Amino acid sequence: MTTLSEQILSRAAGRPLRAGDMAEVTPDHCFVPDDTIALLMHHLERAGVTRLPHPERLGVFYDHFAPAETVEHATAHAEGRRFLKRHGVSRLFEVGEGISHQICVEQGLVRPGELAFNADSHTTTLGAIGCFGTGLGATETAYVWATGRIWLRVPTTIRVVLEGALAPGVAAKDICLALLRLVGPAGATYRALEFQGGAVAALSVAQRMTLCNMAVELGAKAALVPPDSAWPRVSPDAVYEREIVLDLSALEPMAALPGRVAPIADFGAPEIHQAFLGTCTNGRIEDLREAAAILAGRRLAPGVRMLVTPASRAVQSAALREGVLATLLEAGCVLTPPGCGACAGLHMGLLGDGERCVSSGSRNAPGRMGSRAADILLASPATVAASAVAGRLTDPRLLMESPA
Repeated sequence: MTTLSEQILSRAAGRPLRAGDMAEVTPDHCFVPDDTIALLMHHLERAGVTRLPHPERLGVFYDHFAPAETVEHATAHAEGRRFLKRHGVSRLFEVGEGISHQICVEQGLVRPGELAFNADSHTTTLGAIGCFGTGLGATETAYVWATGRIWLRVPTTIRVVLEGALAPGVAAKDICLALLRLVGPAGATYRALEFQGGAVAALSVAQRMTLCNMAVELGAKAALVPPDSAWPRVSPDAVYEREIVLDLSALEPMAALPGRVAPIADFGAPEIHQAFLGTCTNGRIEDLREAAAILAGRRLAPGVRMLVTPASRAVQSAALREGVLATLLEAGCVLTPPGCGACAGLHMGLLGDGERCVSSGSRNAPGRMGSRAADILLASPATVAASAVAGRLTDPRLLMESPA
């Protein structure tokens, strides 16, 4: 019997595969974000490609530089639009639609059992619905666009068993950070993670997306949650490289600095200057609701700014209908257009020298969000909101227990 990854990649290759096999696969989808469109066009034109074999499988998302903030990025957007029209690629998700991974799931662009590539490392997010999603470089993506296929090695799989239940104030982000603390940033390099166990059924799609999204921060090639549909399905006799068991009931709110992941209490309540709620990790409606519940009737601490960037237009619209945006704005938050926002340090909300940000994003390398002399603390949406109110890194349970 085979793992979920082996099942999906066997279908994409048209023959049975096992971990370690090299195979030429045909993906169901191959996407590109706007920070790669210029390179993609360069590679294809340099190779003399004049016709794309499967334009219906392709798509482009304008999410990283949205709206464009430089002439260079505006020009890349404009040239990309012309290129797609010329080659018959109809799936262009324009400025303001949101982040590729979020849109792929909420609009049903990808399905369980499919293989999807994207020139973005957080494509592992798609595993939340049982799709093998993985990131490619610009050159590899151009090859797929030009030929419709590519070679890859089937990864071995680590079985991650989730038991117990999350306590109030503890979120899927805390599961991710606990795994990062346990495994390390390279502990799952070129492996697939397969999430199983009794606790998985209780996790929402949004929580599953957070789990799979951050798998790449462990080095994973892909991450998969068994879908509710019949295929692909967990095989009782599948061979796994190893197994990790995590008791969710024992978790507490976590935070991460580069090279350090620990419970919030271990950080000593450092002062913060910016709070960032959004990204493909935690920019969904559930995340905005969670932050709004903390911020309701409260104001941001003096000297703290909080940016809110919905992961998609649909998320933004839902937050508007429900009054979530009103709560966030009344607390003093700044609302930005749907997209990647400040996450990658490319657009809006950069940090200056000596500043510290608590972020619901997935990465905190020096210079990730602006100055290399700034610090980024990764945490859950509730922790981001609680810290913005307190003006320092704060356990959200303290504000949940104390009415506004």
